[in-house]
Amino acid sequence: MPKTIEPIRTLMAPSLSLTSYLTLARREPLSYEPKLLPQAGSALIWLHCSDPERALELVQLGQRLAAQRTKAQLLLTLSADVTAPAGLPDEVILDHPPSENPKDVSKFLNHWQPACLIWVGPGLRPSLLHGAQKQGFPSVLVDADELKIEGKTRWLPDSLRATLQLFTRIYARDAASGFRIRRMVGMYGPVEDSGALQENSPALACSETDLEDLGEALKGRPVWLASRVQTGELDAVLAAHKASIKLSPRMLLIIVPDDPLDAGAALTACEEGGWRVALWDNGEMPDEKAHILLAEDAAELGVFYRIAPMSFVGSSLISGQGGRDPFEAAALGSAVLYGPGVRNYLEAYSRLAQAGAARIVKDANSLSAAVAGLLAPDKVAKMVHAGWEVISEGALVTDRIVDHLNDAMDERGSP
Repeated sequence: MPKTIEPIRTLMAPSLSLTSYLTLARREPLSYEPKLLPQAGSALIWLHCSDPERALELVQLGQRLAAQRTKAQLLLTLSADVTAPAGLPDEVILDHPPSENPKDVSKFLNHWQPACLIWVGPGLRPSLLHGAQKQGFPSVLVDADELKIEGKTRWLPDSLRATLQLFTRIYARDAASGFRIRRMVGMYGPVEDSGALQENSPALACSETDLEDLGEALKGRPVWLASRVQTGELDAVLAAHKASIKLSPRMLLIIVPDDPLDAGAALTACEEGGWRVALWDNGEMPDEKAHILLAEDAAELGVFYRIAPMSFVGSSLISGQGGRDPFEAAALGSAVLYGPGVRNYLEAYSRLAQAGAARIVKDANSLSAAVAGLLAPDKVAKMVHAGWEVISEGALVTDRIVDHLNDAMDERGSP
């Protein structure tokens, strides 16, 4: 890892190009009016995203940092061409950023009083970042690669260089990106070749008692999981299970609907197919005669992902759902099978698939073949190991960023 030189903490006068930019920015109309209030006594972690593909990764990074603070609040601002990601956590405040007019910037920063800033995406805002530097809180540029000045105000020569120098630290996506950025900010600038920011979900919790009881009830039975399943996917799942028990008669399928209200329809489909079903929410454990264990609530997935060496992550075989987070399964040691409809988590599935930790299926036949192919312990173990490597790689990048910001916030006395 290249040596990182800490930036000079004293506030330096802006460069000529930045001064000219700020002068032009004063012509922009004022637009910021605060509509929400910060939480008193909290360290406000400000997240800004100018890349539509990175918003979820950024939010998860912010959550990791917030979890290590005494009291913290997350604020997310997005560039004009970035929409809020699906499934944004309730605790994240969403606000629009100010214009580049320095008066607007001051109004925004004085209102929110951020404790730190994490910036993701190629579009940089010189006036906004200059205002952040003046307030003195740590600001980091993450996943830095190709960069540009954003907005309508005409950029001036060297304004990108001057803007990059406003960050207290820059984390480059790879060595080539780091080299390009160092050429702009200086070879001994605060730039690290950290690797790409990657979306990783925190491991789902589970009841150790439930895990032990289910493990005892299974007594070594082979098991697979269909998680977050839509009603329209049940036929394919049940057809795959029918094929699998021909090869492994003791095979157990665990079904968890995406919507608890669909559990009744799932039970009806199973019973009409002649399957013997144990109902988890009724306190039933699967005996040797049970073919399927049905659970209503996805909150129990922390138990089931730990039990099942392979999982079909649903809401992906039928259109319109966008898929569900595959890292929930991979983080708990379950190989991932998924359908083509995963637009909301496309990068996550791509990373796992490229590593050999996930396999796409297109219909009942390919799902059946995938489940059958993973009955061999060595094959499923290979996928599980690949998933662990992907999760570990992403965690290392996140840990480096969080550790730096924790130290910087501690120095400023942030909660």
